Order: sequence, then C-alpha cells, then structure tokens
Amino acid sequence: MQASQLARAYKSNAVSTVSPGAVVLMLMDATLVSIASALEGFDLDHPVQRNEQIHNNLAKAQQIIAVLQAALDLDVEGEFPSRMYSLYDFMIQELQRGNSRKLDEPVKVVRGLLQEIRDAWSEMLLQEMAAS
Repeated sequence: MQASQLARAYKSNAVSTVSPGAVVLMLMDATLVSIASALEGFDLDHPVQRNEQIHNNLAKAQQIIAVLQAALDLDVEGEFPSRMYSLYDFMIQELQRGNSRKLDEPVKVVRGLLQEIRDAWSEMLLQEMAAS
C-alpha cells in the first residue's frame, strides 16, 4: 500500500471513530481554514490568483456550511435547529455576496459568527467529556 493510500485510510478511520459532535467541530474548523485562506486572497496583487483563491476557498466554505445545515435535525423540539438553519442560510448568502462582489466584509462577518459558534460547540464537547 502506498503512503497516500495509507494516509487516506488513516484519515477515514480517524473520522469514523470520532463522535458526531467532534465531526461537527472538525467541519467548523475546516470552514474557518477556508475562510482564512479566502481572506488572505484579498491581499494578493495578481488578479487571477486573487480571484481564484477567494472563489475556491469561499465555495469550499459554502459547501461545508451546507453540509452542517443538512445535518440539522429539524424535528428536534425547540428553536435551536430552525435558528441554526437560518443562520447557516445567512452565512452561505454572505459568503456568496463576498465572493461575487469580491468584498471581504461579509466574509469577516461570517468568520466572526462561525468562530463564536465553533468555540461554544467546543466548550460544550469539553463539558460532555468531563461529565462522562
């Protein structure tokens, strides 16, 4: 088996053995990495490289947020699932706006919101681990 195959197998096994909550955290982290890379693209001087870096990373961030949104269980009682669904909708729309108009402000807004949610989610997971 080649090293790349071993790495893929290891990564696949690592993801399949973590809790669903940890997978959500990993997806949020991946989204934040894509957003950070897109924001770095705004500083590039070469227009083609700038546009590609912004576009590719914001498209990836939108896709991951759509996965998080699709994973919500809207049948759960309470307002949380529907509010998160709406918030994810807002984030996707803001990233689309930032991407199409090459504006960094909507991207920064999404980064701030997602960072707060990610940090709260991480804290909740830590508390769950401490309680068990």
